[in-house]
Amino acid sequence: MSVNQQAHAGPPYGQPQPGYQGFQQPAYGGQSLPGAPQSQYGAYNGPVPGYQQPVPPPGSLRAPPTSGAPPPASGASHPSGHVAYSQFEHGDVQNGIPASAAPMQRPPVSQPFLPGSAPTPVSQISTFQQYGPPPGSVQQLRNHMAGMTIGSTAASAPPPAGLGYASVPPVSGSVSATGSGLYTPYSASQGAPVPSVSQALPVAQPPFPGQTIPAQRLPAQVPGFTPPPPSTGVGPSSYPPTTGAPRPPAMPGPPLPGQTVAGPPSSQPNHVSSPPPPSTMAGLHPGPPMGGLHGPPPPTHPPQPGYQMQQNGSFGQMRGPQPNYGGAYPGAPNYGSPPGPPPPPKRLDPDSIPSPIQVIEDDRNNRGSEPFVTGVRGQVPPLVTTNFLVKDQGNASPRYIRCTSYNIPCTSDMAKQSQVPLAAVIKPLATLPPEETLPYLVDHGESGPVRCNRCKAYMCPFMQFIEGGRRFQCCFCSCVTEVPPHYFQHLDHTGKRVDFYDRPELSLGSYEFLATVDYCKNNKFPSPPAFIFMIDVSYNAVKSGLVRLICEELKSLLDYLPREGNMEESAIRVGFVTYNKVLHFYNVKSSLAQPQMMVVSDVADMFVPLLDGFLVNVNESRTVIASLLDQIPEMFADTRETETVFAPVIQAGLEALKAAECAGKLFIFHTSLPIAEAPGKLKNRDDRKLINTDKEKTLFQPQTSFYNNLAKDCVAQGCCVDLFLFPNQYLDVATLGVVPYQTGGSIYKYAYFQLETDQYRFLNDLRRDVQKEVGFDAVMRVRTSTGIRATDFFGAFYMSNTTDVEMAGLDCDKTITVEFKHDDKLSEDSGALLQCALLYTSCAGQRRLRIHNLSLNCCTQLADLYRNCETDTLINYLAKYAYRGVLSSPVKTVRDALINQCAQILACYRKNCASPSSAGQLILPECMKLLPVYLNCVLKSDVLQPGPEVTTDDRAYIRQLVTSMDVAETNVFFYPRLLPLTKADVDSDSLPAAIRNSEERLSKGDIYLLENGLNIFVWVGVNVQQSLIQNLFGVSSFSQISNALSTLPVLENPFSKKVRSVVDMLQGQRSRYMKLIIVKQEDKLEMLFKHFLVEDKSLSGGASYVDFLCHMHKEIRQLLS
Repeated sequence: MSVNQQAHAGPPYGQPQPGYQGFQQPAYGGQSLPGAPQSQYGAYNGPVPGYQQPVPPPGSLRAPPTSGAPPPASGASHPSGHVAYSQFEHGDVQNGIPASAAPMQRPPVSQPFLPGSAPTPVSQISTFQQYGPPPGSVQQLRNHMAGMTIGSTAASAPPPAGLGYASVPPVSGSVSATGSGLYTPYSASQGAPVPSVSQALPVAQPPFPGQTIPAQRLPAQVPGFTPPPPSTGVGPSSYPPTTGAPRPPAMPGPPLPGQTVAGPPSSQPNHVSSPPPPSTMAGLHPGPPMGGLHGPPPPTHPPQPGYQMQQNGSFGQMRGPQPNYGGAYPGAPNYGSPPGPPPPPKRLDPDSIPSPIQVIEDDRNNRGSEPFVTGVRGQVPPLVTTNFLVKDQGNASPRYIRCTSYNIPCTSDMAKQSQVPLAAVIKPLATLPPEETLPYLVDHGESGPVRCNRCKAYMCPFMQFIEGGRRFQCCFCSCVTEVPPHYFQHLDHTGKRVDFYDRPELSLGSYEFLATVDYCKNNKFPSPPAFIFMIDVSYNAVKSGLVRLICEELKSLLDYLPREGNMEESAIRVGFVTYNKVLHFYNVKSSLAQPQMMVVSDVADMFVPLLDGFLVNVNESRTVIASLLDQIPEMFADTRETETVFAPVIQAGLEALKAAECAGKLFIFHTSLPIAEAPGKLKNRDDRKLINTDKEKTLFQPQTSFYNNLAKDCVAQGCCVDLFLFPNQYLDVATLGVVPYQTGGSIYKYAYFQLETDQYRFLNDLRRDVQKEVGFDAVMRVRTSTGIRATDFFGAFYMSNTTDVEMAGLDCDKTITVEFKHDDKLSEDSGALLQCALLYTSCAGQRRLRIHNLSLNCCTQLADLYRNCETDTLINYLAKYAYRGVLSSPVKTVRDALINQCAQILACYRKNCASPSSAGQLILPECMKLLPVYLNCVLKSDVLQPGPEVTTDDRAYIRQLVTSMDVAETNVFFYPRLLPLTKADVDSDSLPAAIRNSEERLSKGDIYLLENGLNIFVWVGVNVQQSLIQNLFGVSSFSQISNALSTLPVLENPFSKKVRSVVDMLQGQRSRYMKLIIVKQEDKLEMLFKHFLVEDKSLSGGASYVDFLCHMHKEIRQLLS
């Protein structure tokens, strides 16, 4: 779309369209701002409760009015209650331009504002703001104000006006006078602010209405400008801890000719760095950008991608005229005139702090188009939120392994100093997109894979062949091993084998070996695995319709059991058990006319009453199985039995697999606390009074060790347990989950299950769970090159020794997180290597080894470590570490340890890597600038800070779930995705651009979708147009929308189709089927929805993002002092 072209009428607000990189987006209402630079984070500056902004003293900074009234002639101030209305629907715009809460700064321009005068053209790049005639009407003013954003040059896809996006690296190495107007220095007439705790980051403002902006784009890099070194700075971070402070009145109107307008003169070209300010300042400066820019820093504190710059140390004492600076504005006193009254403190503007949306958007724009080629050591992959292709050229794809850092310290002292955990999140059986190749299967015949004699590492691309190819030196332990005769091949002139490209294990990062009989239990090849379906037929399960639903679904689902690539039918055998206080086994042998039932009532000594006919081939026994599934709901239709057992059910499945000499999976459908007399009987121990006490940890621990022992037996047999829970009250997930968790299984929970609202979600989960790829009887070992070793493991598995991760089953969604520690020095030359080897039985009963290799860089400079970290992976690790911590420590201790570790990580960066600057600055490494916001989300999560509505079972469930999540899942779980549906382009396949998770981003006239991997909320504002409600819900008014909908109605109109396709697209990206919840604004469900707006303060006491950033800054300063 051409820069000056009128925007099309699709998305009403200025939403960035994919593919228009670097172009100005249409502003609100479709007016295009040709060539104007974008604000880093949109124009919003609504109030955050708790920050007081006093009325400005006379003679202080003037700003355009923010209320809906026309600009006052004499600068009279408006009453504080006025709200800026948008031209859309209704008032109270919570998104975009806010109510008049924060003082608007004048953008720096070099000419005084003359009402009614025509704008003068600008000759230099540095200034974008021009003042034109004031708008003729209130409506015009609203229209203008609603659409304006400001900021530095657009180097990447620009932000939607007013919706906090698009972080853009500023062009200047010094503070730029690009008309951002964000950080306006105090002029001498205002006096210098006292560095104090109440000083906060200035607020981003839209430019004055009615301005014209010359159609020119700044060069992405100005000639002669040396980009600064890596780091990201954020403004001052000390704020008064007040809460509930009153909203300040709006600032007075525009200055009259001759009045002071603060800000550096625009005659200064923005690529000349000014000298460092003489004073230390309480305000924060941004630090220099890291992304792709290297070179010596300019003398002042350089700007940051993603943060608005302060003008020349705006918060320090003002100094006299600067070298390289022209004079002050015409008619303004020069810098150095007598001091006036102090300026008002300002609060930290949410738009000036790092935005997750912005970082995600930038990464998509910068890295989404090129394939990620894995040939180079220590490359940081694109973010998990970016859609990219992987080309394996010797290192495992990031879909299989992601690391917290791709450049690790050479010494343990350096690692301790930085406190950055060295960890890898490994997903050995990850599903690949269709356009990527599955790992090749290599068969070396009876001799099996070639391995190092000493450390037993498998042949991989990093092994070094020597002596003409007759021997190889191990890249892990340096031992030299003879090449077996059948494997010998000559070397070329570079020392590579000539069959290098023909052998996956020499040229690829991931591949599989066919295992020989030596890798099998008892030295015999395994039988194909079995699936046993175990259905609770107690009163609750039957009455809710659950039993009938499961039986109906299984009839068709059994045709979709997993099978090897080209097999006609699945090799998996199936069996059926029903239970309440006793167990019923079914003989479904193909030769029978009707299934036979056998009851085992002695649950204390569990055995399987039949061998032949219990586990059968689906095709052979199809009619008998169908007959059984028809009969079960009828047999138990009149049951009065409410009590259930649980441990004997697992024991029965385990015994059946033992008797059949195979591995397998139990699918258990269970409804209540097992209180019937039997092994593993539980009591109700739910006690909310333990929350925030030292005994809170007992709520996460199993109430008996019985299940730990049972889990150990299951792992030994390769018996994996998947548990589907349908509780109407407490059923002790912490205890019932032990066996699924330690066997590598999954837990699904449907509280207060109702057939009409929950069946769709349950059936989708069941189908996916039965069909997904699983490896059985799995053992995983991670080998490392000399210098580091794997010391700690997180995930759903069992360990009987310190090195082997054992799983009865491992599916394509599960991850194992491994932490590494130094046991020696590493060298920068050789780097560090990881090899993950997974031995497992495929669903056809084939024993295989899957190998993933990854090479990392090593560094002697901390800056290199901080430049190559991956925050999403770091948060994944920290969450798992904390969630394990709650088993043994009070929750408060765990929370404090998390905050302390992150403060140490950031303080170490500040002390050792950032350019020197005042303590009042918060400086974050470029690739860790989202660490505070994401960490705050972990701290506010239900496990670490539960609200009153979160049950003990919910917390135990979430704790186990997160422990085996991959990086993409924890990313959206802790910082949910919020999409404005009303801005979706109905003609495109793409999703609408996401917005930040805060209530102030929502508008009453819009519909939003929020997803976190478990739920999808559709939030409907009270002022949504009736036509949209009709199109989406098929009802004529807001009040008629039903909260009980579990799916959106299928309506034949473009908006309905688009929203349903968005929902389907999101469902397809997640490993579980998300529950759809319709939330009407001001409805009781809105409290639940707001819990997921993670940038806001939470009801359970969690800090807002702004407050937490200030808290982190305080912690960092304490560590540094």
